[in-house]
Amino acid sequence: MRFSYHLNTWATAGILSVLSLTVGAQTPLPAGRVSNVPLTDPSAPFWAQQPVVEVPMLPQNVTTPNHLQPTVSQLQVRAAHDGFKIAFLIEWSDATMSLRNVVNQFADNVAIELPVNPKPEALPAPMMGHLGGRVSILQWRSVFQNDLIAGAPTVRSLYPNALVDVYPDELLKASDARPYQGALGLDNPVSRPRGTPVIEQMAEGWGTLTDKTAQHGEGMGAWKDGKWQVVISHPLLTQDENDTPLTPGLATSVAFAVWDGGNHEVGARKAWANWVPLQIAP
Repeated sequence: MRFSYHLNTWATAGILSVLSLTVGAQTPLPAGRVSNVPLTDPSAPFWAQQPVVEVPMLPQNVTTPNHLQPTVSQLQVRAAHDGFKIAFLIEWSDATMSLRNVVNQFADNVAIELPVNPKPEALPAPMMGHLGGRVSILQWRSVFQNDLIAGAPTVRSLYPNALVDVYPDELLKASDARPYQGALGLDNPVSRPRGTPVIEQMAEGWGTLTDKTAQHGEGMGAWKDGKWQVVISHPLLTQDENDTPLTPGLATSVAFAVWDGGNHEVGARKAWANWVPLQIAP
């Protein structure tokens, strides 16, 4: 797949400079080896045995639109693998549980990012990668999880004051009504029914975020007493050339982003973290 976009090379060079100065200072994240445990359960007891790493978060102030006062300043992250899948438990404080995406309301999200072709001496830009430096992104969305648990929302539940006389699919054949179905009619992958709250994408810089054809990511989140606990998991190895090849014993890097929907954080308005060294246990 070929990406086409205009890249702000000066800003990307600045990010890479920050990366070179700080990635080595961050405490490495160990992914311990476990067996016979529910990797996607954020409340599973085995997580308490995995070391926690504090990951400082930064405001996204490199490109527009931005948000200079994000809510989340720090993540607590643990990682583990069972020889087949790797999982990350991500925790952060959030006073409100935001589960809706409508005109003026946004949902809580968190994402992990991995370099597709990791080269320790030349990592991609930690914010969406750069041309020739592709990254794989796994984003857990609270709205996806809520839809899976509670069922897909109706127009009435999302917009209680909306007035509708008739829907096109009530009068037209399905093929004729499709142009009137908005994002679903345009086959936007985000609008398709999903079996997991995690969406898997790739990028080589701002404006290039693209859904992967194969979706392997899984996850589950729980909010309680002003705190999110979210697990994101993925197979160590797949047949997809756009996935990051991970193996027991590998040393690579991982980055993070988080959105507080209650603070109107969405899209580029987020908090992000620099690359964190990731050590996968043999």
